[in-house]
Amino acid sequence: MHPAFLGLLTIAIGVGGCVAYYFFSNWVLDNVLFPAKGPQAGRNINRANLIRPWLFLFPAMIALGLYLAYPVIETLRLSLTDRDQDGAFVGLANYMQMFGEPKFWEAMRNNMLWLIVVPAMSTMFGLLVAQLTDRIKWGNIAKSLIFMPMAISFVGAAVIWKLIYDARPEGTEQIGVLNAIYVAFSGGAPQQWLTLPIWNNFFLMVVLIWIQTGFSMVILSAALRGIPEETIEAAIVDGANPIQIFFKIKVPQIKSTIMVVWTTITLVVLKVFDIVFAMTNGQWSTQVLANYMYTQLFVANDWGVGSASAMMIMLLVTPILVWNVRNARKEMR
Repeated sequence: MHPAFLGLLTIAIGVGGCVAYYFFSNWVLDNVLFPAKGPQAGRNINRANLIRPWLFLFPAMIALGLYLAYPVIETLRLSLTDRDQDGAFVGLANYMQMFGEPKFWEAMRNNMLWLIVVPAMSTMFGLLVAQLTDRIKWGNIAKSLIFMPMAISFVGAAVIWKLIYDARPEGTEQIGVLNAIYVAFSGGAPQQWLTLPIWNNFFLMVVLIWIQTGFSMVILSAALRGIPEETIEAAIVDGANPIQIFFKIKVPQIKSTIMVVWTTITLVVLKVFDIVFAMTNGQWSTQVLANYMYTQLFVANDWGVGSASAMMIMLLVTPILVWNVRNARKEMR
């Protein structure tokens, strides 16, 4: 079947199914279960109106249950079982095995390092670019160029930066930009940047910072434009210089937006996988939790420890999600 025809057929079936569901479910509710007739008409209408919202929520609840709740429950079950013993319940044995592996703690250390560096640098660069580009005529062009990496997949960005870090044998022409600059100015031998202990993690972080700066810039630029001009004009009249206006007038007024950007990037960092997998695959002490989970699940074929590591990622992500939801509700009040 032609892909275009298949796509149109899927849309027709999906939309038609939704329309049919809402029409017939409401018809059954109003004409079969609680008909607005006879002496009980008023009570039936009230009962139908109480149930009606759940008819609209039911498809979404089924979808959320199928695609969110079920995977979490199944992953938790697998983390408590032993695949080598026909799914026998082993309690916390998989977690104890995971905690005893040096690779897991390497992944935890690296994830903590990513959490400290990437959100801070991405937010800082995004805020700096948002402020500076608002002051120049070609600011929109600059913003478009800085936002462009957001349109690239993580794997695509990893391939680009892997070429930048590429190293050829000494004495040959370097195609990697970083080594070409390093050899030209220092005269030393080309470096295998992605194998350098500790530093290689920072070289990987640069890729995610490069991508997320564009996201940070767009959100913070909108927040800066929303600051009342009266507060800035009052600060100028009082003799404040541009730096004081930025740090003491503008930043406090967009503090909540900065925190939203920070936590959003933090969630991305906790789940980072593509960049590490494509550039080092966790070698040379660059392991992160998501890559560790992938290795356990699909390389070591250990579903128990792999599922336990997935639960660890969810455990780390959950508090940030709860905090974001609470803040969103406060702002809506």
